[in-house]
Amino acid sequence: MTNIFKTHGADRINLWLMLALTFTTGIIDAVGYLGLDRVFTGNMTGNVVILGMALLGADGLPVVGPLIALAGFVVGAIIGGRVLRKESAGWNRKTSGLITVVGVSLVLTSVVLFVDLHEASDTVALLITGFIAAAMGLQAATARHLGVKDVTTVVVTSTLTGLAADSPLGGGSGKFWQRRLSAVVLILAGAAAGAAFLQVHIGLGILVTGVLAIGVAAVGESARKCAVAQQGLEDSVTSH
Repeated sequence: MTNIFKTHGADRINLWLMLALTFTTGIIDAVGYLGLDRVFTGNMTGNVVILGMALLGADGLPVVGPLIALAGFVVGAIIGGRVLRKESAGWNRKTSGLITVVGVSLVLTSVVLFVDLHEASDTVALLITGFIAAAMGLQAATARHLGVKDVTTVVVTSTLTGLAADSPLGGGSGKFWQRRLSAVVLILAGAAAGAAFLQVHIGLGILVTGVLAIGVAAVGESARKCAVAQQGLEDSVTSH
């Protein structure tokens, strides 16, 4: 990790980690929409649209599920905001802790799903929806605090807009096109992976997402420690 940090630096590593979380959001939303009664647990724009159509009874769309997902996401984002409120932007111990909480929460949720959700009540399914959405809200708030440009981990509409508007065709320089395109492709790939995992078991995609989030937290914390150690070494050299 020390060599990777020296070669690429904190900003590049943070970008890679947020792109990894973007991929997991695609998995989560595919599992939620296909396996939890057409509810998005990461993309709240989709839930607002579904809810608006459902309120008029369109195509038997769900109402309670999107409402619970929205509420859970907001609660998770509030928690993340309060925990990180006094922290400066960038990776820190609390950032690592929050992403670890997201990962552990999703792994525990997958355990419940592996018990066999089709035998559980609708109430349990809705609780799981809310719990996953809260974890994603916490993730989104943490990603927002990290401030990696154009990578929110949960939505790509603004990223796609930037990709097109700032492209040479849009009269721009095309700056940041690699990360923007990567975010779009990764959430697409994540959705495809989530649909594939669902063919095996509804809990598999959630488990993979949780494990990846824990891995992101571990790599981020290692990079943070490398940065602290490097800064300490530079300060020591300067003082002498």
